[in-house]
Amino acid sequence: MPASVVRWRLLFTPTLSRHLGLALGAFIVLLVLSSQIGAYDDYNLAAVAIFVIATAGLNLLTGVNGQLSLGHGALMAVGAYSTSLLLRGHDLPLILVLPASLTAAALVGAVFGVAAARLRGPYLAGATLALAVGLPQIATRYSHVFGGEEGLTVAPQVAPAWLGADFPPERWIAWIAIAAALITMVLLGNLLQSSVGRRFKAVRDHEAAAALAGINVARTQVVAFVVSAACAGLAGSLFAYWAGLTAPAGFGVALSLQLVSAIVIGGLGSLSGAVWGSIVLVFVPALTGGMASSFNLPSAVGNNLPLLIYGAVLVVAMLVVPYGIDGGLRRLLGLARARWGGAASNHKGVVDWDDPTGG
Repeated sequence: MPASVVRWRLLFTPTLSRHLGLALGAFIVLLVLSSQIGAYDDYNLAAVAIFVIATAGLNLLTGVNGQLSLGHGALMAVGAYSTSLLLRGHDLPLILVLPASLTAAALVGAVFGVAAARLRGPYLAGATLALAVGLPQIATRYSHVFGGEEGLTVAPQVAPAWLGADFPPERWIAWIAIAAALITMVLLGNLLQSSVGRRFKAVRDHEAAAALAGINVARTQVVAFVVSAACAGLAGSLFAYWAGLTAPAGFGVALSLQLVSAIVIGGLGSLSGAVWGSIVLVFVPALTGGMASSFNLPSAVGNNLPLLIYGAVLVVAMLVVPYGIDGGLRRLLGLARARWGGAASNHKGVVDWDDPTGG
C-alpha cells in the first residue's frame, strides 16, 4: 500500500471521521437555524456557542482530569483583553487575533498550571479563586492600559462583502462562534480519545496508580490546565467581539462560579454536557429578566435573581440527575432501549465525544 494512503488512513481515523461528520451536520443545521431567527436570538445563539468553548475546556480540566478551577472567568478575561489590546489602533483580521488571544491565555494557564500541579482539593480551588479575584483588579489598577472600570471597546465584526452589505452583524458573529465551538469540540473529543486523554483520566481516578504506571502526574495536570486555559482564552476573545466591550465587571468571580455550575448541571466529564450547561447559562438570565419585569421586583433582587436560579437548578440537578442533564438523558435513552427490546445502558453521563462505547 502506498505510504501516502497509509498516512491518510492514520489521519482520518473512524473516530475523527465520525466527529467531523457530526460537526459538519451540526454546523449546517445551526446555520440554517440562524438564518431563520431574529437578531436577538442570533445574539443568544452566539453566546451559547462561546460558553460551550469555555465550559468544554473547563469540563476537560475538572470533569476529566479532576482539577477544580474557580478561576476560568479570569482566563476568559485574558483572552478578551488580549483581543481588545490587539485591536486598539489596529485593524487586524479575526484569523490572527483569535490564535494570539488563545495563546496568551494558554501561557497564563501554563504558569498557573505549574503552581496548581502542587495543590490539591480546596487549596487548588482557593488558588484559582484568587486568580478570579485578582485579574480583574489588575485591569482596574492599570486603567491607562486596560481602560479601568469602563473597559476597552471592540469594533463589531463586519461580514464579508460576498454575504451582502445588509448581512446582520449578529448573525455573522454567531456563525463565527458556532464554527469555533464545533472545531473546539472536535479537537477536544479526539484529544480525549488519544493517549493524552487516557492519561488525564488515569490521573483523575488515582494519582498514585497513574504514577506507578509511568505517567508524569504533574506534567499531565499542567497539560490539562494549558488546554483548558486555551479554550477559555478563545471563548474570551469571541466574547469581546460579541459584547463589543471588555470590562472587569464582565469577568468577576460570579462568571467563574457560573461556569462551574454549568458543567455540573450539564454533566461532569461530558463534552456534550457542556452544551446543555451553556444553554442553561445563557437562557436563565433571559428568563429571570422577564420574571423580574413581570413581578416588578426591586433592582437589587432582580440583579441577583439569576444567581439564585443557578443555585436552585444546581441543587435540583444534583438531587434528581446527579450525573447532569447529559447523564439523565442517557439514562432515559437506556431505559427506552430496554423497553423496546434494546440493551439497557449503564452509562452514567461520562464523556460523549471521547468514548466510542459511550461509557
